[in-house]
Amino acid sequence: MKFLTCLLPVLVMCLTSCAGYQLGGAKPQHLSGVTKIAIPAFVNNTLEPRLGSLVTNAVIKQIQSDGSYQVVSRDQAEAVLEGIVADVDRSQFRAVRNNVLRTSQLLVRLRCDYKLVNPADNTVMHRGRVFGESYIVLDPNFQLSEQQAMEDAAQRLSVTLTSEIAEGW
Repeated sequence: MKFLTCLLPVLVMCLTSCAGYQLGGAKPQHLSGVTKIAIPAFVNNTLEPRLGSLVTNAVIKQIQSDGSYQVVSRDQAEAVLEGIVADVDRSQFRAVRNNVLRTSQLLVRLRCDYKLVNPADNTVMHRGRVFGESYIVLDPNFQLSEQQAMEDAAQRLSVTLTSEIAEGW
């Protein structure tokens, strides 16, 4: 009986250790040595004004909130995150019940291509493409609703981008 009480904790530890959980950081292997990154302003290839700075600010806030990397200036960085806001798409998500041409809910999608570059030799360490989308109910002030949707989509895009470079997925 005493043998079983000693064996039971060992057995439990052995069986649960294969669940894939680990202590510590979960950065991708090829980025494990990077702790400091620089984030210059993202390039805006859309016709939407100030969208590059909106996405850049959202990414910086999300990376600082995540804590996997320290955001520093380019001369102190071990990697530089370069991004391009490539596309913004607006479409009708829901229509007014008795007039299908009038939008009641808007869908905004952002697409951003990014790469992590080694500042010493400009080699690409990691690259990817992320999307962010937002559904927003339109109110009479269409411009304000659209701006809120852009901010929400940028925030969602920044969560995805941070997850990819900090956790590998």
